[in-house]
Amino acid sequence: MHDVIILGGGPAGYLAAERAGGAGMNVALVEKRNLGGVCLNEGCVPSKTILHSSKLYSHALHAQKYGVSAKEVSFDLATVMQRKNKIIQALRKGIGTTMKKFKVTVEGGEGRILPKKGDDFQVQVGDKILAGKKLLITTGSEAIRIPVPGADQDFVYTNREILDIDFIPQNFVVIGGGVIGLEIATFFAEVGSKVTVVELLPAIAGPIDSEISGILQKELAKKGITFKLNCKVTAIGDKLVTYEADGKAESVSADIVLMSVGRRPLTKDIGLENLNVYIERGAIAVDEHGRTSIPNVWAAGDVNGTSMLAHTAYREGEVCINDMLGKPDIMRYNAIPGVIYTHPEVATVGYSESEAIDKGHQVASAKLPLSYNGRYLAETEGGRGICKVVIDKTYGTLLGVHIIGSACSEMIYGAAAMIEAELRVEDIKEIVFPHPTVSEIIKDTLRHAKT
Repeated sequence: MHDVIILGGGPAGYLAAERAGGAGMNVALVEKRNLGGVCLNEGCVPSKTILHSSKLYSHALHAQKYGVSAKEVSFDLATVMQRKNKIIQALRKGIGTTMKKFKVTVEGGEGRILPKKGDDFQVQVGDKILAGKKLLITTGSEAIRIPVPGADQDFVYTNREILDIDFIPQNFVVIGGGVIGLEIATFFAEVGSKVTVVELLPAIAGPIDSEISGILQKELAKKGITFKLNCKVTAIGDKLVTYEADGKAESVSADIVLMSVGRRPLTKDIGLENLNVYIERGAIAVDEHGRTSIPNVWAAGDVNGTSMLAHTAYREGEVCINDMLGKPDIMRYNAIPGVIYTHPEVATVGYSESEAIDKGHQVASAKLPLSYNGRYLAETEGGRGICKVVIDKTYGTLLGVHIIGSACSEMIYGAAAMIEAELRVEDIKEIVFPHPTVSEIIKDTLRHAKT
């Protein structure tokens, strides 16, 4: 008998298992593939690993701008992929070691929830049936494939297959201009593919600030990426993607197609119907504690469909375990950072100006070009970036920070901490930032805001 059975070994699941085991709970963690989930094995970590290699390659090719001459620069995809696999293996091993440290029982195989037996939950894994007093569902999400003719061909990849590719395609087409699609488009553009992004919406990068989206599109276009916006894919033929633009059919050649149109929670075929867990718009509905409609059943991570990010999943898993342990804790989403790891990067946290107004705030805002910043100029030649801040005029608190430019992924947590702590602009002005750093742009932009 386990205190809790956790179904899914991704970020929400393995961190929750660690927290629960650390608190003395008897934990069973079920994972059908590899510990680490999509993020470690098919997403966040491998994509950032290969993107680092393409950035180094691009820097070497254009190093003359910085007074450095690099000759006979080449890109070895096999070595890049070997390094990527080595990193994944090392991190998987690290998670496994952590599970052992906290006495978590890891069950490999596909788990299915069975009807309750008395007050106990049951999960079948192969021939084994696990019993537990509580159940945490962290089954994650899966890539969506749009239902167009030809979408099932073997040269149409999702994020899972593309990160194991063993050649650089001449023509690479990305269907979907969201975060994943843009990151992979950046990689292939930097290593020599002719890249086309076909996006149904009039802008790329989803619901980010429109000015930042526009800058990102122009910067990626400099790398040779072609954008087809307001275009609907209608078919995938023989190495060809056909789309509708202004009512006319057009097409683009594709040796490889990346289907990157979003993800959906994995709620099917895991036995939720045996508990009658409430599903809303394909996701498990939860409250601020991670509780589902069924007592002693929680859900965290992508499966609840709220904020499909690994770092959100970590925190949600932690909140669920704290609730099981009777520790006061709730999940808050007002200060969840988001990053697009393109080159340049985009990092945002909190409300945009329009979102803040919609929420009823009296808003002040300001923006500065990153060329205002000495460190940025020292390390970036010919790039364009900005920082935008959103402030509540009534209370003087920071509501949002939005940046495009180098290093912003590494400094956005500071802005998240400011928003989480409800710091006033006057408080932030008293914080000493190291100089010269790109992070100073946040403080400088706040100084330009008229509150």
